[in-house]
Amino acid sequence: MSIKSFAAKLYANWTRRQIDKWANRPIETQQKVFKSLVVKAKHTAFGKDHNFEDISSPKDFASQIPIRDYEALKPYVDRIVEGESDVLWPGKPLYFAKTSGTTSGAKFIPLTSDSMPTHIAAARNAILCYIAETGRSSFVDGKMIFLQGSPELSEKNGIKLGRLSGIVAHFVPSYLQKNRLPSWEVNCIEDWETKVNAIVKETIDQDMTIISGIPSWVQTYFEKLIDASGKPIGKLFTNLELFIYGGLNYEPYRPKFEQLIGRPINSIELYPASEGFFAFQDKQDDLGMLLQLDSGMFYEFIKSEEFFDDQPKIYSLDEVELGQNYVLIISTNAGLWRYNIGDTIQFTSLKPYKIKVSGRIKHFISAFGEHVIGSEVETAMQSGCAEHHSSINEFTVAPQVNPKEGLPYHEWWIEFSKPPKDIEAFAQTVDESLVQQNSYYKDLRVGKMLRKIVVRSLPENSFNRYMKSIGKLGGQNKIPRLSDNRKIADHLKTYLKS
Repeated sequence: MSIKSFAAKLYANWTRRQIDKWANRPIETQQKVFKSLVVKAKHTAFGKDHNFEDISSPKDFASQIPIRDYEALKPYVDRIVEGESDVLWPGKPLYFAKTSGTTSGAKFIPLTSDSMPTHIAAARNAILCYIAETGRSSFVDGKMIFLQGSPELSEKNGIKLGRLSGIVAHFVPSYLQKNRLPSWEVNCIEDWETKVNAIVKETIDQDMTIISGIPSWVQTYFEKLIDASGKPIGKLFTNLELFIYGGLNYEPYRPKFEQLIGRPINSIELYPASEGFFAFQDKQDDLGMLLQLDSGMFYEFIKSEEFFDDQPKIYSLDEVELGQNYVLIISTNAGLWRYNIGDTIQFTSLKPYKIKVSGRIKHFISAFGEHVIGSEVETAMQSGCAEHHSSINEFTVAPQVNPKEGLPYHEWWIEFSKPPKDIEAFAQTVDESLVQQNSYYKDLRVGKMLRKIVVRSLPENSFNRYMKSIGKLGGQNKIPRLSDNRKIADHLKTYLKS
């Protein structure tokens, strides 16, 4: 055992104990975070506009500050972008994480000297919890790859900006720099296809032990490695220990990954976003992710079915229930106040508080009142693949409201890596899974308002071609699992015809 490996074990056990301290005192921890946020920001422009001086409880907080999304918070962000200090948080941000917006164009999410360390600590702690649980640490001596955006940053009025994953690359600890791949030069390549090919060349003869990235893009990387080497990933990287992922549910991809690798490997799910690093999987036998209660973020929750009410009920941490879909509302030490990030989550455990991401409040299908969400279609896809011994590269679902004949239906656009022998039987399994999961969908199917799903099998690289056509190929970009409109589906038709 190397000195680094031995030190990692000691550090991991200490870190696990520190995490357990706040995880076992969740309400007290969140109250402490809440008070700290309000006190520190009371002299900011936002704090003065919303009378932070008079806030003494979360109830006061909720009555004085409306829930906002980025578009509603944008007037304050614009002031920071123009160079003003003390707007949402004391001083100026260290960075802006630049992401694509909806109605407002580019979004500039502030990252402050208080918030940035929490992103780094959560990613580090996810690995340390794995070491503490399993006792395995030798992988820290191998090479680690993180498929991410370019670390090259631009600047606006003295504040550096770039993609979150590129910003995080500047914070890799010195003791990991020698282990980290790809090289800085390769990481700076903007074109995704060129970048992946360069990463393959740079890593094909290395002792890779950790690989991290969005499942769909890591799958592309694996396939290119196999094409170049003629070997399964497990033979190429004999000491590969961990796959770390976020952004997409891994389960629909797991069979394909195990086929590409040639054996199962352990995995850790993360829940990072530009707005905060919210949770990570801390136990191998529990797919729930530990909610980060001590990371400068105060949480509130709204039931997804009540979210669009005029005055939806706000649920505190001690009021949440297992299995219920909640819209996640955050207030952070980056100056995001009662901010709706657009995600829906479910609690999988209340002791400690663990969650899973169930979808996006804007990404659902309810063209007929069925309220189908992301986690339901992913579970249905998983059932179909398992029963019919198939695997996928990517998929998305859209409603077909006005078919040329017959009843309306949900249209599943799937790029199979291993198609089922019987597409109709596959569709039947997926449809039955949705019926079992969603009572609204069941009522529509039984009441003959909808017919069974229709599967459209797409040729290889269809989704990559689509993402490239809209300028979002690679990196942290991902296809919505489902949409309430046919924008993506109608575009994919062209690839089906070709």
